[in-house]
Amino acid sequence: MTTHTPDEIAWRPLLAPYRRASWGRATLQLLNTALPFALLWALMAVSAGAGRIWLTLLLAVPAAGLLTRLFIFQHDCGHGAFFPSRRANNLTGAVIGVLTLVPYAYWRRTHAYHHAHSGNLGHRGVGDVHTKTVREYLALSPGRRFLYRLYRNPFVLFGVGPFYQFVLKHRLPLDAPLSWKQEWASVLWTNLSIAAVSAGLCLLVGWQTFLLVHVPIVLFAGSLGVWLFYVQHQFEKAYWVREANWTAEAAAMRGSSFYDLPRVLHWFTGNIGYHHIHHLMSQIPNYRLQECFRNTPEMQRVTRLTLRQSLHCAGLKLWDEERRELVSFRAALSRAQCPSPSTVTQGATKKIAAITA
Repeated sequence: MTTHTPDEIAWRPLLAPYRRASWGRATLQLLNTALPFALLWALMAVSAGAGRIWLTLLLAVPAAGLLTRLFIFQHDCGHGAFFPSRRANNLTGAVIGVLTLVPYAYWRRTHAYHHAHSGNLGHRGVGDVHTKTVREYLALSPGRRFLYRLYRNPFVLFGVGPFYQFVLKHRLPLDAPLSWKQEWASVLWTNLSIAAVSAGLCLLVGWQTFLLVHVPIVLFAGSLGVWLFYVQHQFEKAYWVREANWTAEAAAMRGSSFYDLPRVLHWFTGNIGYHHIHHLMSQIPNYRLQECFRNTPEMQRVTRLTLRQSLHCAGLKLWDEERRELVSFRAALSRAQCPSPSTVTQGATKKIAAITA
């Protein structure tokens, strides 16, 4: 059963005023993101058609940032936080899903699971970056250790992984049971819409130009999206506990980082860096998170990661339950070979007891 401390319950009235969604602010965000994205896409098509591939790839970087920002809007829609209307949220989320390649209803359900169980060692593997404990890793066979190390390799996690997740897996998410009828319908209609839009653009600019334009955007945006999700929960002093000790509020405040990015990157990433606030109250729209952080001192006392500091997180792979920190493979193996002082003390105590018995 989830428990709440008095201090944690006191946060709710502090955050509640920022839950108000705004038609005006949401519409403005759509316009100042979707229109520049369409313009950049057109410029990339022109440059690719002229054989200036270097310019196409250069423009793919800001275009990927805009696609990431559109995904944050889809993310807000999934939480019912972007528009005041549930219908408008669902429609907007589904339409954006055609651009991001993410079936809206399917993603919404798996992401809700992540929010309900983030940091809970008893509920891993759905909507998260799979994380093993040191003890679990050491108990694996050599082959399964290799597979886990391969999965956590940065090239796989931030390169191959996003392509698999967004381009392949979302086309046929076999982890979704057939009883999820709404989610499977979302997958079907998203796939059909992607096929129709892609066919239309291929007819307009040619299939080679279409691939030269859209594939780099999707790959760059996918890598950025996975990195953001990763670094917001995979840092040294993160939060992973067994179910009996788990609380949603502790998972939000201790298991979600404040990713302190430069202002322009906060804009491109839809303020998702204020992730602890988002996990405490997911109904707060992205366009109110910064204001909430600025006006609420209690929300400023969390783990802060700068862009430079966050790069260290890529080397963290396993959760050390004894020390309550995320560690690298090297640190985990080194500690396994050199028992902690508490373990040595316990062993010595047992030997002394056996001798004196």
